[in-house]
Amino acid sequence: MNLYICVYCGSRTPENTLLAEFATDLGASIAQRNWGLVYGGGKVGMMGIAADAALANKGEVIGIIPTALKRAEVVHTGVTEIIETPDMHTRKALMETKSSAFVVLPGGFGTLDEFFEILTWRQLGFHNKPIILVNACGYFDGIKKFVNTALSQDFIRENNLKLFSVTSTIAETMAVLEKHLNK
Repeated sequence: MNLYICVYCGSRTPENTLLAEFATDLGASIAQRNWGLVYGGGKVGMMGIAADAALANKGEVIGIIPTALKRAEVVHTGVTEIIETPDMHTRKALMETKSSAFVVLPGGFGTLDEFFEILTWRQLGFHNKPIILVNACGYFDGIKKFVNTALSQDFIRENNLKLFSVTSTIAETMAVLEKHLNK
């Protein structure tokens, strides 16, 4: 296996069950393409759902979790590999190193932190890997509005909009991944 897709998403299970279905569909779709899944290492919430779906489809799953979060995020002991890191900075750097692309599903502050950090790294030229924001059920409409405001106020340039893609379905997400990864 040479392609690994990093999935950023929440460690909580959303009230909207459609959002959880996105995690299931994404994990399964990654495994069905014989790609590995890299994620935050928890067995709960959207993270656990995506990991379990990949595992159920015979996929390889690498969880990367800081020691301090092993209990809080209830480390997933059933994945292919768990890598424990001393802190969040090391976790995020290792997730970037091991991944060929990044997919962002709904989540909270941590998910947004991961998205904006990996996006900034791409903007600065630290990597040139695809980043996809999955706007499941309009979840990231506020981010889209923020980006347009930042653009109109000249805090970001128009070419920065090419640093990431926004999709609304897993099928569309997989098509974007296949386009970028099969070059």
